[in-house]
Amino acid sequence: MKRSWILGVVGLLLVTFGLGFLAGSRRQRVSTVTVGADIPLAPRVTAPAPAVSSKAACTDIQDAGAQVGKTGCVSGRVLRIFTSRAGNTFLDFCQDYRGCPFTSVIFAADKDKFGNLESLQGMNVEIRGEIKNYRDRAEIIIHDPHQISNAP
Repeated sequence: MKRSWILGVVGLLLVTFGLGFLAGSRRQRVSTVTVGADIPLAPRVTAPAPAVSSKAACTDIQDAGAQVGKTGCVSGRVLRIFTSRAGNTFLDFCQDYRGCPFTSVIFAADKDKFGNLESLQGMNVEIRGEIKNYRDRAEIIIHDPHQISNAP
Protein backbone atom coordinates (compact mmCIF):
# COMPACT_ATOMS: atom_id res chain seq x y z
CA MET A 1 0.00 0.00 0.00
CA LYS A 2 2.77 2.39 0.91
CA ARG A 3 4.64 1.56 -2.30
CA SER A 4 1.59 2.16 -4.54
CA TRP A 5 0.97 5.49 -2.80
CA ILE A 6 4.58 6.61 -3.45
CA LEU A 7 4.37 5.47 -7.09
CA GLY A 8 1.12 7.41 -7.48
CA VAL A 9 2.64 10.59 -6.04
CA VAL A 10 5.77 10.23 -8.21
CA GLY A 11 3.61 9.60 -11.29
CA LEU A 12 1.50 12.66 -10.51
CA LEU A 13 4.63 14.77 -10.07
CA LEU A 14 6.05 13.54 -13.38
CA VAL A 15 2.81 14.33 -15.21
CA THR A 16 2.62 17.77 -13.58
CA PHE A 17 6.25 18.48 -14.38
CA GLY A 18 5.81 17.29 -17.98
CA LEU A 19 2.71 19.43 -18.53
CA GLY A 20 4.38 22.42 -16.89
CA PHE A 21 7.45 21.98 -19.05
CA LEU A 22 5.38 21.75 -22.25
CA ALA A 23 3.25 24.74 -21.30
CA GLY A 24 6.30 26.76 -20.30
CA SER A 25 8.21 25.99 -23.48
CA ARG A 26 5.13 26.79 -25.57
CA ARG A 27 4.66 30.09 -23.76
CA GLN A 28 8.32 30.97 -24.32
CA ARG A 29 8.07 30.20 -28.03
CA VAL A 30 4.94 32.31 -28.39
CA SER A 31 6.42 35.28 -26.53
CA THR A 32 9.69 34.99 -28.45
CA VAL A 33 7.86 35.09 -31.74
CA THR A 34 5.55 37.86 -30.62
CA VAL A 35 8.13 40.08 -28.99
CA GLY A 36 11.09 39.13 -31.12
CA ALA A 37 13.61 40.18 -28.47
CA ASP A 38 15.51 36.88 -28.45
CA ILE A 39 15.63 36.35 -32.20
CA PRO A 40 18.44 37.99 -34.14
CA LEU A 41 16.77 39.73 -37.05
CA ALA A 42 18.15 39.87 -40.54
CA PRO A 43 18.72 43.36 -41.93
CA ARG A 44 15.42 44.79 -43.08
CA VAL A 45 15.10 44.97 -46.83
CA THR A 46 12.61 47.53 -48.00
CA ALA A 47 11.19 47.84 -51.43
CA PRO A 48 12.16 50.98 -53.28
CA ALA A 49 9.59 53.72 -53.56
CA PRO A 50 7.14 53.13 -56.39
CA ALA A 51 8.50 54.46 -59.64
CA VAL A 52 6.61 57.55 -60.68
CA SER A 53 7.85 59.80 -63.40
CA SER A 54 8.98 63.10 -61.96
CA LYS A 55 7.21 64.74 -64.91
CA ALA A 56 3.84 63.25 -63.93
CA ALA A 57 1.33 65.94 -63.09
CA CYS A 58 0.41 66.09 -59.43
CA THR A 59 -3.15 66.06 -58.19
CA ASP A 60 -4.25 68.62 -55.62
CA ILE A 61 -5.15 67.19 -52.20
CA GLN A 62 -8.82 68.03 -52.85
CA ASP A 63 -8.86 65.70 -55.88
CA ALA A 64 -6.69 62.90 -54.49
CA GLY A 65 -9.69 60.66 -53.78
CA ALA A 66 -10.21 60.15 -57.50
CA GLN A 67 -6.70 58.69 -57.73
CA VAL A 68 -7.16 55.95 -55.08
CA GLY A 69 -5.75 52.66 -56.31
CA LYS A 70 -3.20 54.31 -58.57
CA THR A 71 0.43 55.23 -58.15
CA GLY A 72 0.71 58.96 -58.54
CA CYS A 73 1.54 62.32 -57.09
CA VAL A 74 -0.42 64.55 -54.72
CA SER A 75 0.53 68.14 -53.96
CA GLY A 76 -0.41 70.57 -51.23
CA ARG A 77 0.80 72.85 -48.46
CA VAL A 78 1.87 71.12 -45.25
CA LEU A 79 0.13 73.00 -42.44
CA ARG A 80 1.29 70.85 -39.55
CA ILE A 81 3.60 67.96 -38.70
CA PHE A 82 2.25 65.66 -36.00
CA THR A 83 4.02 62.71 -34.38
CA SER A 84 1.80 60.27 -32.48
CA ARG A 85 2.69 58.49 -29.26
CA ALA A 86 3.52 55.42 -31.35
CA GLY A 87 6.10 57.49 -33.27
CA ASN A 88 4.19 57.70 -36.56
CA THR A 89 4.48 61.11 -38.22
CA PHE A 90 1.58 62.64 -40.12
CA LEU A 91 1.79 65.48 -42.61
CA ASP A 92 -1.43 67.48 -42.23
CA PHE A 93 -2.67 69.48 -45.21
CA CYS A 94 -5.84 70.89 -43.60
CA GLN A 95 -6.57 72.84 -40.41
CA ASP A 96 -8.71 69.93 -39.19
CA TYR A 97 -7.12 66.65 -40.27
CA ARG A 98 -10.35 64.74 -39.56
CA GLY A 99 -12.15 66.40 -42.46
CA CYS A 100 -9.20 66.52 -44.83
CA PRO A 101 -9.57 64.56 -48.09
CA PHE A 102 -5.89 63.51 -48.06
CA THR A 103 -3.36 62.36 -45.50
CA SER A 104 0.17 61.06 -45.55
CA VAL A 105 2.08 59.14 -42.91
CA ILE A 106 5.66 58.14 -42.17
CA PHE A 107 5.68 55.12 -39.88
CA ALA A 108 8.03 55.06 -36.92
CA ALA A 109 10.07 52.25 -38.50
CA ASP A 110 10.94 54.52 -41.45
CA LYS A 111 11.40 57.80 -39.58
CA ASP A 112 15.19 57.41 -39.19
CA LYS A 113 15.55 57.69 -42.98
CA PHE A 114 14.32 61.28 -42.87
CA GLY A 115 15.95 64.45 -41.66
CA ASN A 116 14.13 67.26 -39.89
CA LEU A 117 10.51 66.71 -40.87
CA GLU A 118 9.48 69.91 -39.08
CA SER A 119 11.18 71.85 -41.89
CA LEU A 120 8.32 70.79 -44.20
CA GLN A 121 5.76 72.81 -42.24
CA GLY A 122 4.41 75.65 -44.37
CA MET A 123 5.95 74.30 -47.58
CA ASN A 124 4.20 73.27 -50.77
CA VAL A 125 5.22 69.67 -51.40
CA GLU A 126 4.64 66.87 -53.86
CA ILE A 127 4.26 63.37 -52.46
CA ARG A 128 4.62 60.40 -54.75
CA GLY A 129 3.54 56.83 -54.16
CA GLU A 130 0.62 54.47 -54.12
CA ILE A 131 -2.57 56.33 -53.27
CA LYS A 132 -4.67 54.18 -50.95
CA ASN A 133 -8.02 54.54 -49.25
CA TYR A 134 -7.72 54.90 -45.48
CA ARG A 135 -10.84 55.69 -43.44
CA ASP A 136 -12.65 57.08 -46.48
CA ARG A 137 -9.87 59.41 -47.57
CA ALA A 138 -6.85 59.23 -49.83
CA GLU A 139 -3.50 58.44 -48.25
CA ILE A 140 0.10 57.91 -49.29
CA ILE A 141 2.39 56.01 -46.96
CA ILE A 142 5.83 57.57 -47.22
CA HIS A 143 8.63 55.02 -46.89
CA ASP A 144 11.48 56.92 -48.54
CA PRO A 145 12.58 60.59 -48.53
CA HIS A 146 12.61 60.56 -52.33
CA GLN A 147 8.82 60.37 -52.25
CA ILE A 148 8.69 63.99 -50.99
CA SER A 149 9.82 66.95 -53.06
CA ASN A 150 9.27 70.69 -53.18
CA ALA A 151 6.37 71.71 -55.36
CA PRO A 152 7.27 74.20 -58.11
